[in-house]
Amino acid sequence: MRIGMLTGGGDCPGLNAVIRAVVRKGILHYGDEFVGFMEGWRGVIDDVTMPLNMETTSGILQKGGTILRSSRTNVKKIPGGFEKCLEVIAKHKLDALIALGGDDTQSISLALSERGVKCVGVPKTIDNDLSGTDACFGFDTAVTIATEAVDRLHSTAEAHNRVLVVEVMGRDAGWIAITSGIAGGADAILVPEVPIDIDEVCRLLKYRHDHGKKFGIVVVAEGAKFPEGGQATHGASVDSFGHVRLSGIGQQLAEEIEKRTKYETRSVNLGHTQRGGTPSAYDRMLASRYGVKAIDLVHQGKFGRLVVLKGTEISDIPLADAIAKTRTVGQDLLDVMTSLQPPKNAV
Repeated sequence: MRIGMLTGGGDCPGLNAVIRAVVRKGILHYGDEFVGFMEGWRGVIDDVTMPLNMETTSGILQKGGTILRSSRTNVKKIPGGFEKCLEVIAKHKLDALIALGGDDTQSISLALSERGVKCVGVPKTIDNDLSGTDACFGFDTAVTIATEAVDRLHSTAEAHNRVLVVEVMGRDAGWIAITSGIAGGADAILVPEVPIDIDEVCRLLKYRHDHGKKFGIVVVAEGAKFPEGGQATHGASVDSFGHVRLSGIGQQLAEEIEKRTKYETRSVNLGHTQRGGTPSAYDRMLASRYGVKAIDLVHQGKFGRLVVLKGTEISDIPLADAIAKTRTVGQDLLDVMTSLQPPKNAV
C-alpha cells in the first residue's frame, strides 16, 4: 500500500518514534511505501513532501520534535482546502493517510474521512486532554521536565525566602499542572477545571509560613483563570483554529500573592521547554506501540478511527468520539491534591 503521514499542531517528544514504528513495520512486514507531508495539513494542501523509508527514519527514535515538522493549519478555513487535499492525495495514489495530532488535527482527519479518505489518527498532545485515551505520548516527558523544574526551584525559593509561581502548559485541562505539582510537592496547584481561589492560595502559603517554612511553590496551568476574568492571553490574535495565545497567568498570580501576603514573589514560565528535547522511555514505548497499531489498522481496513490506550492495552475508537469533548482532570486527582494540603480549619 501507499500511505501518507503527517504531524499537525504543536510538536511533542515521541512524534519521531511513531513515524519510525509506522515505517518500519509497514516496510518490513507489509511491503508498504510511504509519503511524508511536511508541516501538517499545510504540506497536504501545498503538496510538499519527503520520502519516508528505512534510511530517512533511521536514528530518529530518541529525537524530539518531528522530522516532518508541523503547523497549525486549518483546512476548513482555506478556500477550496478540502478539494486541494483530495487532489493531492489522489495525485500520490495514496491508499490511506495516518495523521498524528490532537483534537484540531483529528477534526480535519474526520472531515476527510467523511469525504472518502481512508484516515487513521494517532493521539498527540502534551496536555494529555484528548478524549477516549488514557494517555497521549509526550505527556510523560513534559510532566517530567516540569517536575524537575519544580524540584530545582525549591532550593532557590528557600535561599531567598520567596514564593515562586511556576506556569506550565495546559490550555483547557490541568494534567501537567496537577501531576507535576503533586510530584514536586507544590503548596498550591491551580488548574483550568477550577477557578482560582486567591484567598485559598494565600491561606496555604500563610499556613506554611506560620509553621516555619518561609518559602513556597505554586504551580499554575496556563489556562487557569480568576473567577472574574478570562484566561491570560498574549495579545489578541488567534491561530487558524481560533485559539488565543495563552501566557501571563503566572505573573498575574505572583503579583496578587505578593500584594496580599507581602511575601516576595516571582514567576517562572516554563513555556516550550516542556515540549522540547529527548522523549522519555515511556513516551518512546507508547509512541512505538501507537505506530505499530496505526499501520495494523490500515491493513485491517479500520479507517476513521483513532489509536488509543485503555488501561495497558492499545485499542482504537471512532475519530468522532475522540474529538467530541476535552478530557479534563477528574475529581479523584483534585481530591489527592487537597488531601496533601492543610484543611481550612487547620491552625
